[in-house]
Amino acid sequence: MPVPVNHPPRHISLAQIERLKNWRVAHHAAQPMECYTWDGVLTLWMMGWVGWVGCLPAYAFEAPWAYPLCLLGIWMPVLYARLRARAHATQRLRCDWLDLVT
Repeated sequence: MPVPVNHPPRHISLAQIERLKNWRVAHHAAQPMECYTWDGVLTLWMMGWVGWVGCLPAYAFEAPWAYPLCLLGIWMPVLYARLRARAHATQRLRCDWLDLVT
């Protein structure tokens, strides 16, 4: 069932990320590339939060260029889910996990 393009997720809660984790564990053998992609997305998400909140390392190391990268990392799960929702709605890619975050 295609997901409407105008209803991508606006935010992803920790409970939804937990459901995604359980989905990744259950489907790793069947869809390894999707699991690896989510691992990368969640790694960037964690790096963004550590860089932004964790005593502001970007500020401590005088690297203001890192501020936008940290924000991009923080928004990465939502951006990826929106990208996949759009691809799913146009039937370019099937997205089995989309109902977990919408």
